[in-house]
Amino acid sequence: MSLLNRDQGKGFKRLNRRAMLLFGAQAGFMALLGSRLHYLQVVEGKKYRLLAEENRINIQLIPPARGLIYDRDWVPVAQNDQNYRVVMVREQAGDVRKVLDRLRKIIPLDDKDYAAAVKEFKRRAAFVPVTIAEHLTWEQLAEISVNAPALPGVSAEVGLSRYYPLGSDFAHIVGYVGPVSDYDLKRLDDQDPLLQIPKFQIGKTGVERKLERRLRGLAGTRRIEVNAVGRVIREIDRREGKPGANVQLTVDRRLQNYVEARLEGQSAAAVVIDVNNGDIVALGSAPSFDPNKFVTGISSPDYRALMDNPYRPLANKTVQGTYPPGSTFKMMVALAALESGAIDTRETIFCRGYIDLGKQRFHCWKRSGHGKIDLKNSLKQSCDVYYYELAQRVGIEKIAEMARKFGLGERHQLPLNGIAAGLVPTKNWKKTKIGEHWRIGDTLNSAIGQGFVLASPLQLALMTARIATGRAVAPRLIKSIDGVPTENPRPPSLGISRASLNAVRGGMFAVSNERGGTAYSKRIAEKTMRMAGKTGTSQVRRITRKERAAGVIRNEDLPWERRDHALFIAFAPYDKPRYAVAVVVEHGGGGSRFAAPIARDIMLEALYGGEPPLKAYPASQRTRIMNERKKLKLRAPEDYPKAKDRA
Repeated sequence: MSLLNRDQGKGFKRLNRRAMLLFGAQAGFMALLGSRLHYLQVVEGKKYRLLAEENRINIQLIPPARGLIYDRDWVPVAQNDQNYRVVMVREQAGDVRKVLDRLRKIIPLDDKDYAAAVKEFKRRAAFVPVTIAEHLTWEQLAEISVNAPALPGVSAEVGLSRYYPLGSDFAHIVGYVGPVSDYDLKRLDDQDPLLQIPKFQIGKTGVERKLERRLRGLAGTRRIEVNAVGRVIREIDRREGKPGANVQLTVDRRLQNYVEARLEGQSAAAVVIDVNNGDIVALGSAPSFDPNKFVTGISSPDYRALMDNPYRPLANKTVQGTYPPGSTFKMMVALAALESGAIDTRETIFCRGYIDLGKQRFHCWKRSGHGKIDLKNSLKQSCDVYYYELAQRVGIEKIAEMARKFGLGERHQLPLNGIAAGLVPTKNWKKTKIGEHWRIGDTLNSAIGQGFVLASPLQLALMTARIATGRAVAPRLIKSIDGVPTENPRPPSLGISRASLNAVRGGMFAVSNERGGTAYSKRIAEKTMRMAGKTGTSQVRRITRKERAAGVIRNEDLPWERRDHALFIAFAPYDKPRYAVAVVVEHGGGGSRFAAPIARDIMLEALYGGEPPLKAYPASQRTRIMNERKKLKLRAPEDYPKAKDRA
C-alpha cells in the first residue's frame, strides 16, 4: 500500500510540474501578445489610424485660377473661361478600354485622342485622374452624368481654360499657354505638384511664359471621403489656393489693333514707345496668328501652314528679328563725329557719287552725287559719301561706343522670348568671332548701317526715343502686377551735348518736312504734330560691279527674298516729343516708299489717340488716305471686352 502511495505521489509531482510549465508558457505568450497589442494600439496607434484614414480619405489638388492679363486701360487680353471636361481614374474604371468605348458613344473621341488617353493611363499612377476630353458642351456634360453608372471611374468637371479675346492682336506679346510637356518639366526645374496634373496648362511663349510663376498662383486642396470602390461620398473640407497675379501691360489695345491692321499683308514689324517713360504702347509683328488655336490644341494642317509660311508668323520680329539698319544708323556716326570734334555742323564734304578706297569703290545711293553737303543736308538727302568720310575720321570704336549709348547691341530686359542683342561690331569682335583683322572698308560699310551692324525694331525705336530726349530711356512692357506699379525711374542723361543732339534732330526734321527730304511726301501736315524721321534701305545682297555697269536690277524685279529691307524711324511732335516709332518691312524695298507711310500713319494714330483728322495729311493725299483706311480691318469699340472696374 505504501508502495502504491509513493508511486502516486511521484506521479502527482510530475503532473504539477508539467502544469506549471504549461501555465507559465501560456502566461508568457499572453504577456507577449498583450505587449504587442499595446505597442500596436498605443505606441503605433497614431500611425495605423492615419493609414486607415488614408484608405478612405483622399486629398486632391485644386488648380488655382490663372492670373489675368490686361492692356494699359484694364481691358482683358488674356482671361479664363469655363471649361467643361471629363476625367477618368484607372483604378476605379477597371478595364479602361471598355469604358472609353462606352464614353466615345456619348462624346466625340477620335482615334488619336483615344490612343493618347490610353498612353497617358500607362504613364500615370492608377489613382491619378487623366483628362479625356475638354471644352465639352453643357448637353454633353449632362449626358455623361446621366450615364454615370455605366461609366465607372469617369467624372465630369468644370474648370477654367485660357482664352484670348483679342486673338492675333496680342499674340506676339502675351503669347499662349499649353499642356505641360516632358520638355517643360526638364526646362523649368520646378517642383510644383501642379505640373504633374495631366494637361495642366503653363505659359509657352511671351508674357505667359516669362511671368509663369506669378501668373500660375498656388494650388488649393480638398479632402474627400470615398467608399471601398473609390467613389466619392462627400467633401470633408476645402482649402482654396491663391490665384495668380493679375498683370497690366503698357500696351494700348486700340493702337495695337491699328498697327496689326496697318501691317497686314506684309512681313513687317513696328514698335511705338513713349519717349518720356519708355512705355511700349504698341509692338506689332506681321503676320500674326490666333493663340487660341494652341490652347485647345492646334491641328497639324494649321501648324504646318504657320511653319511653312515664308513670312514667319510665329516669330516676334520686333525683338527677335535683327536687320542691317541702313541709313537709320547715320545719326550714330554723326553724333560720334560731333562729340569727338571730328566735324562741325557747318563743314561740307563733296559727294561725287562714290569714294575710292584702294582698289575698292564705295558708292552713294545717288549715282550722280550730291555735291557739297553739310550735316543737316547729309541726313535730309541721306548722302552715303558724307558718312564714309566721317567714319574714316572717327573710327569704328567711337562709332560703336556711341551706338551702345543709344541702346544698340544690347539685349533689353523684357518678358518676351528670344530677345536679340543685335550687333555693334568692333575690331576686337571681328578678330575674336571671325578671326580676321578689321579693315577700313568694314568701317565704311558700318557707317551706312551695312556690313556687320544689326539691330532689332525695338532697338531702333529705343535709339529714336533717346535721340528725342537725350536720356537713357529704357523700354517697359509691364505697367503693374496685382495693381502695384513696376519701377519706372526718370531716365538719366546720356551725357551728349545739346548742340550735337539738336544738330541731328534738325537733320531728321528736314527729312520729313523740307522739300528734297527723303520722306517729305510722307510728312505730317498738321504743324503741331510734325515729326522728325529718317529713312533707311538695307541691302540683303551684294550688288556686283558688272550689275552696276549694266544697270542695277530694281527691287520689284527681284524675287521677294532678295529685295532690300525698308526702314523708317521717327519721333513726334518735334517741338515736344511724345512717341518714337520704328518700322521695318522685310524685303519691302525703299524705306521712303514702303516703311515711311506706315510709320507716319501709326504715329498719327498714337498722337490723336484714334483716327486722325484728314487735315493731318497733305492735301493731295487725303482722298487716298480716306479710302485706304476704310479697307483696314479694325475692331469696333463694342468688339473689345469690358474694362475691369477699378473702383
